[in-house]
Amino acid sequence: MTDPEPRCAWALGSELMTAYHDDEWGRPSRDDAYLFEFLLLEGAQAGLSWSTVLNKRENYRRALDGFDVETIARYDEAKLGELLADPGIVRNRLKVASTVKNARAFLAVREDSGSFADYLWEWVDGSPVVNHPDAGDPLPATTGLSDRISKDLKRRGFTFVGSTIVYAYLQAVGVVDDHVDGCPSKP
Repeated sequence: MTDPEPRCAWALGSELMTAYHDDEWGRPSRDDAYLFEFLLLEGAQAGLSWSTVLNKRENYRRALDGFDVETIARYDEAKLGELLADPGIVRNRLKVASTVKNARAFLAVREDSGSFADYLWEWVDGSPVVNHPDAGDPLPATTGLSDRISKDLKRRGFTFVGSTIVYAYLQAVGVVDDHVDGCPSKP
């Protein structure tokens, strides 16, 4: 028996992908800890499939002290060396170094804006951009919104925040809702 409602096709690859889609993807979050976690995970995904990073998520949680932004901002070269030796995460030198740069930049944004969530949601006046494309319609890789946010994040010292990564991030944390029309997991 098939599901009569259309579903976001990318979510059907594995039980983990389906659970992530159903329980997290596109759900609006204003939790700074969650927003930071996904900023790091989306950056780690660059050039890889999301399933690769999702499968390593708990390894990242362990390796990165529970995604604690204050702790990561204090990482030194010895800690970065440990991360580069950890087979449970993506061991790309630039991606690993970006965790510290992004933690520091994240804290600076939080200091300037009150919270990272306030900064992020200000771009959309506090309400998600709802697209709900038809099943089978291609999703954009970037938009004008992701271009503007990417440019601002880079100006603020973030790395691995190109427009494509930012658009995936906006989808992940619910700033953009790209669940297909009729998807039973729409927020």
